[in-house]
Amino acid sequence: MTVSDQLFARALQLIPGGVNSPVRAFRSVGGAPFFVKAARGATLTTADDRELIDFVCTWGPALHGHNHPKIRAAIAAALEHGTSFGTPNPYEVAMAERIVRFVPSIQKVRMCNSGTEATMSAIRLARGFTKRDKIIKFSGCYHGHSDSLLIKAGSGALTHGNPDSAGVPASFARETVVLPYNDRAALDAGFAANPGQIACVILEPYCGNVGFIMPDPGYLDYVREACTKAGALLIFDEVMTGFRLHKAGVQGLLNDGRAQNKAPAFTPDLTCLGKIIGGGLPVGAFGGRADVMDYLAPLGPVYQAGTLSGNPLAMAAGIAALDLIDELNPYPKLDQLGRQLRDAVLAACRTKGLPVQVPQSGSMFSIFFSDTPVRDYATALKGDAKIFSRFFHACLAGGVYLAPSAYEAGFISTAHDGPAIAKACDVLTAAVRQI
Repeated sequence: MTVSDQLFARALQLIPGGVNSPVRAFRSVGGAPFFVKAARGATLTTADDRELIDFVCTWGPALHGHNHPKIRAAIAAALEHGTSFGTPNPYEVAMAERIVRFVPSIQKVRMCNSGTEATMSAIRLARGFTKRDKIIKFSGCYHGHSDSLLIKAGSGALTHGNPDSAGVPASFARETVVLPYNDRAALDAGFAANPGQIACVILEPYCGNVGFIMPDPGYLDYVREACTKAGALLIFDEVMTGFRLHKAGVQGLLNDGRAQNKAPAFTPDLTCLGKIIGGGLPVGAFGGRADVMDYLAPLGPVYQAGTLSGNPLAMAAGIAALDLIDELNPYPKLDQLGRQLRDAVLAACRTKGLPVQVPQSGSMFSIFFSDTPVRDYATALKGDAKIFSRFFHACLAGGVYLAPSAYEAGFISTAHDGPAIAKACDVLTAAVRQI
């Protein structure tokens, strides 16, 4: 029995399912999870001393690779002064200044402790600001595990959602309208069926939690216009994409294109952030229009609080991560690495005669074994999960760790440049041959 097997056996006695987040249990790909004792650069070191090239990157935060020396030094320096104060601290201000500078749509920002807190709080704020109760979300977009958001689609585009988890009251689900992503007619119908009742639309502008899915051309503009027309707020959940695809997130990518065409900037009303702004430590944030943000306590009637919000260690780590972005401008290199990995999988599958879709933008990608282009939840599910499971285990045996699910995005870091990406492409190619 390996060390990981021993640890998992102990964990099963003490932790539900043996894990503290469900996808880590490997239920979707089969087998038992490995345990990690160290990480550096592009590599994980397991409890059994195996080294794995990692394309999970702690589910997004490790843009600069694991255990980056500048981030580690920033945490160590902050630690000299304490772990938590329970008061305002200078790091919070420095972080807020960077977020507002990086993301032009954010005029004010509130720190919290997780992406779930960020999305939950942004929705509460939208409801308080608009004095409306209902929200629209999209199938396949995951926004954390708060009650309003663990809702699956109803029986049709105009029906309200149903609880997607035990413990979520049906009455909560009735306030959430679930629509298919990339479907303009469904969005129009959702607003028409709930006139004057929709507080906000929340979406991942590039989906990352049903695999990686990008919007159809013009779709996000259509959502923006529909929200403005209906008096609803538009919330971008950029917990995953913020600072990973562009220093201003997906909205930065959109606005680069608009600037070339001399078009007005694309501006969501609120944006939710996390992951990279904690440098690998627990973090979340939400921000946007000043008039909306000023509805938060202590200025306004919408209450939100957190004992460890703005924690100095997390802020110091995140500041270092954002400063590295300023210093390095990693995005062209990350896109090159992403295309290199994508092209290797496409070429291997073409040679094998195996249908595959590999959506990729910058440092995010997915591998769907399907002959159907993936543009929403329904088409994502057309991917062959059994083939993916075999592919996953072949990659793992070769020393490459992908997300242990056919429906999760993969991530690339700057540390993958060089031998790591070359070896990974060889392993992925060999894994395709083995299917």
